[in-house]
Amino acid sequence: MKIIDIREKTVSIASPISNAFIDFSKMTCSIVAVITDQFRDGKRVIGYGFNSNGRYGQGSLMRERFIPRLLEANPGDLIDVVNANLDPFNIWETLMKNEKPGGHGERSVAVGTIDMAVWDAVAKIAEKPLYQLLADRYRDGKADKKVWVYAAGGYYYPGKNCNALQDELKSYLDRGYQVVKMKIGNSLEEDIPRIEAALDVVGEGKYLAVDANGRFDLDTAIKYAKALKQYDLFWYEEAGDPLDYHLQAELSEHYDGAMATGENLFSHQDARNLLQYGGMNPNKDYLQFDCALSYGLVEYLKTLDVLKEKGWSSRRIVPHGGHQMSLNIAAGLHLGGNESYPDVFTPFGGFADNIEVNNGFVGLPDIPGIGFEKKHKLHKLLKTLVEDIADA
Repeated sequence: MKIIDIREKTVSIASPISNAFIDFSKMTCSIVAVITDQFRDGKRVIGYGFNSNGRYGQGSLMRERFIPRLLEANPGDLIDVVNANLDPFNIWETLMKNEKPGGHGERSVAVGTIDMAVWDAVAKIAEKPLYQLLADRYRDGKADKKVWVYAAGGYYYPGKNCNALQDELKSYLDRGYQVVKMKIGNSLEEDIPRIEAALDVVGEGKYLAVDANGRFDLDTAIKYAKALKQYDLFWYEEAGDPLDYHLQAELSEHYDGAMATGENLFSHQDARNLLQYGGMNPNKDYLQFDCALSYGLVEYLKTLDVLKEKGWSSRRIVPHGGHQMSLNIAAGLHLGGNESYPDVFTPFGGFADNIEVNNGFVGLPDIPGIGFEKKHKLHKLLKTLVEDIADA
């Protein structure tokens, strides 16, 4: 059993949308195929992966460092003998060989993308959905049958007024979502009318989350907190720089509603620092660590250990990214839910084509792997990596 090739390609997910910090006019994404020598049902086992939105494609790092390390390794060192499968942990250690600690940045995205494809292959070799494989290994076989999701959108868009925002959010409710999220951060003068327009659609603050994408300094974060208190929102997300734990801790003294952060923290060490120094409350706040941006599932399991150590329930994690990998982790490892992008970052956002949102919950397809094969447009794109392989 071995990996015989790894392929990557950069694709565009550009769009005219923006948040308070960046626009997505030149946004890219990496897709990866991990090709094995294994066959199931007459098809070669190929694991697929991609990096989550908001961070650019990482092809150069994969080509220069991570893919060569894996292909040059002794295949026997990458085998899980007990489970007769590839070993994602040994593979991860091989990817990270000769990498100094710290400085997580972009390499965490490169490794996380390859790691996703590895786990897809591992689950396919085991002939199980990934969520069930994870539940069998780590949760006594008990996977969640459905996962709570919220609809993320409400971006700033050229010429988009409050009426257009309302139409967008209403479309999410019509599709079965109960909680929606919108962007804030340009200014209170612009955002308060947008928030109140959104509330006219969703009905109550508990159905609306807001996201500042790390835009604010402490004074501005507090000004927003004071203005937002009256609405009793679902959460107030990423007010300041993700590594400014002092800002997050100080903000918690001025805002007694739920807060959320963590999508731009890329290691279990960063997660520990947030919980230790960021003033986050395990009874009401949410964590948004995204495995595809943070070295993948192998590292994510270490992050879950940190949560347990710090007295946090895994149910307080609602991952960023809106992708099927996080959905599998949420179901298999008992997280609190998952983000969803119904209309943006296509074809990567959203879930299997035949899965509907019902009262804010989605199910998962019962097929081996992560389930990309049940998302037609995404699977078609991923398969461009292996068009020359007859048995793919």
